[in-house]
Amino acid sequence: MKKIINQFAYLLIIALTFYGLPLIDRESKMLMLWILFPLVCFLSAIVYGIKYLFSLVYSILVMVLFIPTIFIFYNETASFYIGVYGVISLVGNLLGSFIRKIDDRK
Repeated sequence: MKKIINQFAYLLIIALTFYGLPLIDRESKMLMLWILFPLVCFLSAIVYGIKYLFSLVYSILVMVLFIPTIFIFYNETASFYIGVYGVISLVGNLLGSFIRKIDDRK
């Protein structure tokens, strides 16, 4: 439970990105899906990994957060991005935890 509480701020940023940006700008959906969302997922996962180390639950929650946006803003073809954002957050989280472990050795 404590792990999810630690993840709350990072997941809130991702949720605000997933749900807020499409409300603000309805014209550039592909830009959001291809560039902005992956960038936010990757950067927040790196920061989370540096601070709290690796968590598979974090990547799963990123995927779960994206699922409702498919039905709200996009169509079923966007379901492909569930896995993409999960993998991107997983890689970012691994990279962040790796950076922390290297920094702890010094």
